[in-house]
Amino acid sequence: MPMPDAIRRWSDELARDPASLAFLPLAEALRRQGHLDAARRVAVLGLQRHPHHPDAHDLLARVYVDAGEFERAFDEWDMALRLSPDHTGSLKGMAFVCFQQGRFEEAEDYLRRAALGDAPDAGISAALDTVRRNSATPGAAGVESAAAWYDPDDPLFVFASVLEGGEQTALLLDASGFVLAGAYPTAEGRDVAAEVGAQLSGVSDEADRATRHLGLGEWKSIVFETEIAVVAMTPAAGDGLLVLAVSRATPLGLVRRLLDRCAWRAREWLARSGWAPGASDAAEDPA
Repeated sequence: MPMPDAIRRWSDELARDPASLAFLPLAEALRRQGHLDAARRVAVLGLQRHPHHPDAHDLLARVYVDAGEFERAFDEWDMALRLSPDHTGSLKGMAFVCFQQGRFEEAEDYLRRAALGDAPDAGISAALDTVRRNSATPGAAGVESAAAWYDPDDPLFVFASVLEGGEQTALLLDASGFVLAGAYPTAEGRDVAAEVGAQLSGVSDEADRATRHLGLGEWKSIVFETEIAVVAMTPAAGDGLLVLAVSRATPLGLVRRLLDRCAWRAREWLARSGWAPGASDAAEDPA
């Protein structure tokens, strides 16, 4: 079922029966579409009727994570664990927040508890490996490098499969600067993607005007160096913008390769998630 149809069906069900658990898939669908305010409202209203449902607290926590509100997410996961001490999603979530804050021993402890669950989860092993690597090399943590905690089609982690560590991050923005996918973590682990997107709103239009004025044709990419990073940009679907930031030590050839791969990943994700009109834009992976 296409995502908009599913959202409509769950919304209708919730309107008929406000006590329905349809708020869980509805809020999750809204979250995946990037409608975080709507997802938060649905989740909070659902929790008012089902305050002892651990999955509801887990859902609201994931909305908070997408919004960069890690402390509030941690509190919701903590509540879920009070209700269900073996709730795997909450254990993974709390490990994720600890990882972002450099609390690697605590993150490993939560993941070890999560690994005791009945259902096998290969992602937990990958997450443990990530924690141990970063524990051995402090300072390497970043939102994208923690992708093992979540579904690779989760908007926050869309680019994790094509990036190569905590010093690389990417954002997909729409024409208004709204963040569709990706993250931009600070050294402290706070996601400032929304602020970056707001500052870059209109950049694609400015680049179009500049290249037309200079008679250079359509712009394909821009790469520039700042004091702390190399930033590359390329146009995205619907007058959007793809932004890649990497360490200044990254060779220019690798920057362009990563930008191409992120652009491919963005097209693939947009087509599959319903943001794009069809899957034909999902070209072959330029690996």
